[in-house]
Amino acid sequence: MVRKRKNFKKIAIYSSLKNNKVPQIAKQLEEIIINMGLEVFFPISSKDILKTSSSIVSEKYINENADLVIAIGGDGTLLSCARKFGSHNLPVLGVNLGQLGFLTDIAPDELTGSLQNVFKGEYDLEERFFLNAKVNDNSFENIALNEVVIHSREVAQLIEYELFINDAFVYRQKADGIIVNTPTGSTGYSLSGNGPIMHPSVKAITLLPMFPHSLDTRPLLVDDSSEIVIKICRKGKATLSLDSHNYHNLKFDNQIKITKAKPKLFLIHPYNHDFFSACRNKLGWSLGMPEQYKT
Repeated sequence: MVRKRKNFKKIAIYSSLKNNKVPQIAKQLEEIIINMGLEVFFPISSKDILKTSSSIVSEKYINENADLVIAIGGDGTLLSCARKFGSHNLPVLGVNLGQLGFLTDIAPDELTGSLQNVFKGEYDLEERFFLNAKVNDNSFENIALNEVVIHSREVAQLIEYELFINDAFVYRQKADGIIVNTPTGSTGYSLSGNGPIMHPSVKAITLLPMFPHSLDTRPLLVDDSSEIVIKICRKGKATLSLDSHNYHNLKFDNQIKITKAKPKLFLIHPYNHDFFSACRNKLGWSLGMPEQYKT
């Protein structure tokens, strides 16, 4: 976590969440931004969700001109924002209207004070990495912030695949699929499969088989510079998904290459942000906390 003092001057407001609270939050954000003498934009893709007609611009314009993007919603909204804007080196700040919200950490009732501090340069900057997935010879390519998942598409249906890491054969496996996730994704889909929780600063990738046809299969952590190749070894239905958003049907003998992507995501947090506090509150790690640790 690095503390920065850069002041933002041009801010975009984004959401993909269809929720009645979103337009209200967007209007409040707009007023705060304008009252501080800053410029505000709204991407055309969020126009109907945010219910605004002012300062509507293209996503390309935002990527070329904005200093910061504020995402209103849950972690799903921030994942979408990360792909659209964060992958173009635009810092992203999340306002949490979701349930868990590991990435979106400003609550609506803390909006004014938190944003004023951020706009004054009082914030922490955290760097996260994306995964890049390619099928065969670049026939499919995209990025994911949380996870790349290969799965059977059918209930109680196994696929068979071979796993290679840095050209070394690891194993041949029958399973419902496999989850390949970043530390960011360790509190996402991987969490429901009993995958390990990783601190965001850990430079590693997790490989987690989904319901493997084996009694001794365990999650595997590898360095984030590793090249991971998964080869589909049996005919049948299989799908590749990225952050549960972008899907690609796979065929027998397809090879999926997964590596750390070149773009980085820069997340903005208020000074009081703490990963372990988020885990305690959102995952129910403890029934209580000693008074000396409360802030």
